[in-house]
Amino acid sequence: MGIYGASVTKLIEQFEKLPSIGHKSAQRLAFYILNRPEAEVEEFARALLESRKSIKLCSKCQNMSDKDICDICANTSREQDKICVVQDPRDVMAMERAREFKGYYHVLHGVISPINGVGPDDLKIKELLARITPDITEVIVATNPNVEGEATAMYISRLLRPLGVKVSRIAHGLPVGGELEYADDVTLARALQNRREI
Repeated sequence: MGIYGASVTKLIEQFEKLPSIGHKSAQRLAFYILNRPEAEVEEFARALLESRKSIKLCSKCQNMSDKDICDICANTSREQDKICVVQDPRDVMAMERAREFKGYYHVLHGVISPINGVGPDDLKIKELLARITPDITEVIVATNPNVEGEATAMYISRLLRPLGVKVSRIAHGLPVGGELEYADDVTLARALQNRREI
């Protein structure tokens, strides 16, 4: 039951289920919530339940949305001929923050990972293929630069090339503000491979 009683222990356990939240952080969050006014806690709980009930996947890009077609896909002023493929809805937010990409997105909801039992059929790849029309000139694969992300990028590339669409991969390399001496070998090699003329 724990030293705080069953209900507090259960609340702490629920917070511990969140990613990157250990026991101490879970305790801090639980006690923060318990010390808030009841109306504020009710509003927080309502927001959780309402968003869980109302969120669905956009019928075009598979991003999370509270509408059948998300705001990005509904925006006709974006570049109609480009699709950026990402792993996760959070990656869409990251790309949008950069304000560089003006096309549309496609969210895979994961990457190919045989070790974790995730194959191509577990991802939104069929939905991506359905979006490839003669109007699409480029698909940019922006999966993470790890083994699973690279394998997924290669798999998607092999599927799309016969369809006559250009498939590109986002560049990976040294972060701005990073120092060469602290970079690992793979990052340095990738930075050299993706060099450009200045």
